Amino acid sequence: MPYAVEHHRVPTNGLHLHVVQCGPATGRLVLLLHGFPEFWYAWCKQIEVLADAGYRVWAPDQRGYNLSDKPDHVRSYVIDELAADAVGLMDAAGCETAVVVGHDWGAAVAWHMAAHYPSRVSRVAILNVPHPRVMGRALLRKPGQLLKSWYIFFFQLPWLPEALVKRSRWRFARQALRGTSRRGTFSPADLALYEAAWTQPGAMHRMINWYRAAGRYASRLSKAGRVTVPVRIIWGERDAFLKRELAQESLAYCDDAELTYLPASHWVQHEMSAEVNELLLHFLK
Repeated sequence: MPYAVEHHRVPTNGLHLHVVQCGPATGRLVLLLHGFPEFWYAWCKQIEVLADAGYRVWAPDQRGYNLSDKPDHVRSYVIDELAADAVGLMDAAGCETAVVVGHDWGAAVAWHMAAHYPSRVSRVAILNVPHPRVMGRALLRKPGQLLKSWYIFFFQLPWLPEALVKRSRWRFARQALRGTSRRGTFSPADLALYEAAWTQPGAMHRMINWYRAAGRYASRLSKAGRVTVPVRIIWGERDAFLKRELAQESLAYCDDAELTYLPASHWVQHEMSAEVNELLLHFLK
């Protein structure tokens, strides 16, 4: 019998996050961390599959997103705080360790957790974001990556990014999903759910603050060191935002890692959900 999808508000790291939970209460904990401009629904094709396999799945709206708390200051979105939120969820679940799966910004948080909390992260799966040191080096030394990452620098500006993103019924945000993915990946019903999340009071401003914090406190990201826990990197090789070779270069910072390329875009878990689910289940076993 399928497990129910539950919605909870969970205290962690001085705030409350909205967390979708599914699966047996005694199952091994799997944290699913979404990226920009998504929310917990980024994992809609993974949550029940993992739950049916016996895992207890927690998929939060990360701070600033959708129904979770939204601190005001840019400094509240430094990578240390984002990782501490996820560790606090593990504490709230009563789990000493968890498997962490991250995509996009969620993958950046997962890298940081694996490097700084190795005793709490049993395994980490990374979807389409390189190790932070690889990313930092690419922005300095790879003009092609610099061009792909133009929006990171645009998001450093005050108020203008929010104004542009909201214009014409969130056209910019919708294009970030639909215009860089395989046709039909995001249905009108999906986009309506995303628009509802973006319209939450103060949400888009705080979502963009993740980028502002990364720019202002870049040294925090670069502190992510070597990863000793097992790593599985799943990479959509048609990523419009990140160069393919960054995945391979990230292996140099891992003791035990495996990389799989899939013929998908940045939104790999949406486009090739069956393949991603199979890879995740094999990795977790």
